[in-house]
Amino acid sequence: MNDQLREVNKTNIHEQAADATHRRLAFFITIHTTMSQTTTIKPKHQLPVDDNGYYGRFGGAYIPEILHKNVETLKEAFYSAIDDKRFNDEFNKLLRDYVGRPSPLYKAEALSRIYNTNIYLKREDLNHTGAHKINNAIGSVLLAKRMGKTRIIAETGAGQHGVATATVCALEGLECIVYMGATDIARQQPNVQRMKMLGAKVVPVTSGNKTLKDATNEAIRDWCCHPADTFYVIGSTVGPHPYPEMVARFQSVISEEMMWQLKQQTGRSYPDYVVACVGGGSNAAGAFYHFIDNDKVRLIAAEAAGKGIDTNESAATIKLGREGIIHGARTLVMQTPDGQIIEPYSISAGLDYPGIGPLHAYLATSHRSEVIAVTDTEALEGAMQLTRAEGIIPALESAHALGVLGKKKFKPDDVVVINLSGRGDKDMNTYLQYINI
Repeated sequence: MNDQLREVNKTNIHEQAADATHRRLAFFITIHTTMSQTTTIKPKHQLPVDDNGYYGRFGGAYIPEILHKNVETLKEAFYSAIDDKRFNDEFNKLLRDYVGRPSPLYKAEALSRIYNTNIYLKREDLNHTGAHKINNAIGSVLLAKRMGKTRIIAETGAGQHGVATATVCALEGLECIVYMGATDIARQQPNVQRMKMLGAKVVPVTSGNKTLKDATNEAIRDWCCHPADTFYVIGSTVGPHPYPEMVARFQSVISEEMMWQLKQQTGRSYPDYVVACVGGGSNAAGAFYHFIDNDKVRLIAAEAAGKGIDTNESAATIKLGREGIIHGARTLVMQTPDGQIIEPYSISAGLDYPGIGPLHAYLATSHRSEVIAVTDTEALEGAMQLTRAEGIIPALESAHALGVLGKKKFKPDDVVVINLSGRGDKDMNTYLQYINI
């Protein structure tokens, strides 16, 4: 590693001072690998990413030395797999026959009348397991098998990624361990029980705020301890390169389907707007993927404002964050002036993350995407409106995308596609707690 650029993560230097144990150092003292020395097959992607995993100034791979070989091997395996017909055929077959793709593009007539525009819902909520997460889980687990890995680990917030990973591991006969914050376990019990029924071991995380960030910390520590046989299935477009690109690629089926579905229904293959919620950013990456280079399509990222961006209870990372390094990538991070992570808050377990995927940091700071912060109340109102107008109960994450409708004015002839990333079964306890039904 002497020929590699070493960088200490100054953003999180407080963690080193607070706890100098091996486990803490393994995560927070990072080594930035240039990753330019390995010859790989170039991916056929449409993302604004360079060979070192940078989206502008965001991204890269800031990792413990023990994981360097794993990440390099993963990069080679990923680029090889996406150019391999057999891998793609198996991936597409499972998406079709197991997941039930393509997911419908539904014209929401009642919502369209309410807002005097043309609103379409990309129905990822109708996928097997109830969300978009299954797309990436299938691609990642197939890649793990291709690499000879026998042990799968994952982090989860709302539980949808954990359920999706446990589902594919059951299908493929692989051991599955899911790290989940204790706070999220309490508010997402249906998904916890689903994971256990599928044979996964759910490990409660009691450090920090006991939510998604902390679950990711523990998953990375596990990976550091078991680098040889373990494959880490990251659920969002976060982490060191190639994870953000890999997850986006497996989720890109969303926008790929949108194009031909829009052509059939509207006569053109692109909308005026694509709207998606962002936490780490996986569903938004999939929904934006094939439209990033089309300047006729405006991209709107709905992030979780919690109780308001002017309060101390928010997860609006793009609005409130500053550049830093978290979970292996340079991105926007909610942090204090001296670099301590600010614990995020959102009513949605899948959006309370103090960082954002580097792709979305780049899209926002380059003004390619518009970022709208949606509060808990606005998300709940959007969820109830969709439920009563269209008979569809959305996940709380997706409800934040719906909250955009009350905050932005669209033209009568606009075509607006909202990515409905998941269904609301898992959130019924929260809905009943906050909404008087």
